[in-house]
Amino acid sequence: MEEKTPAQRNPKWHRDEIILALDLYFQLEPGQINHSNPAIIELSEVLNRLPIFQVRPDEARFRNANGAAMKLGNLLAIDPGYHGKGLKGGGKLEKVVFEEFQDKRTELRNIANTIRAAAANPQLSLKLYELPEEVEEEQLEFREGKVLYRLHKYKERDTKLVLAKKTQHLKKYGALDCESCDFNFQVKYGDLGKGFIECHHQTPLYQYDGIQETRLDDLALVCSNCHRMLHRGMDTLSVGDLRKLVLR
Repeated sequence: MEEKTPAQRNPKWHRDEIILALDLYFQLEPGQINHSNPAIIELSEVLNRLPIFQVRPDEARFRNANGAAMKLGNLLAIDPGYHGKGLKGGGKLEKVVFEEFQDKRTELRNIANTIRAAAANPQLSLKLYELPEEVEEEQLEFREGKVLYRLHKYKERDTKLVLAKKTQHLKKYGALDCESCDFNFQVKYGDLGKGFIECHHQTPLYQYDGIQETRLDDLALVCSNCHRMLHRGMDTLSVGDLRKLVLR
């Protein structure tokens, strides 16, 4: 059998994919881990719908049921509660994700459910694919994965919601000041900055549970700099936390 070159191999498993695999792993007994298990076949189908990899050199084998079963076998090998051998050959990321979520299975389920819900909606999935990724975001590893982060950005860019939030804020406060640092684009830039401010979705990614409707109270108005910092501290930094940091 001819060995595939690196250019012909499918990409390594992404964090989102391992999250989905781990969520299923915790629901199965070791003896149920095989490529003919309907739950593993379904996992394979979900993995193939994720809006992550556009290039799949070996399309026929990309995250097929056999590969999904092998990944669960890799998880067996790193599970301290399993006393068999498992399947060696997994990567470091499997161990990292396992250790992060082994005692937070409800949180893991919420995250996995939301990833699955996004993948199950073809129109939403396409929109998430199409969201541009900024260079610095490529350097960040979001604990809940790329799909939820893209969903987060998608909610922030809903033009109707953003307009409604700005209108609500103007009626209440009379100005569009950043809720973290009080910067006002119109004050700084005159008419050029009139009406400009960015929207940040405040619900932490790990609290997402399916695709839920976004409320205006879920959004905060922030300047571009504060928005970048909030995204860098996605798992730990709230708008209020950043305000304390900026104004201390």
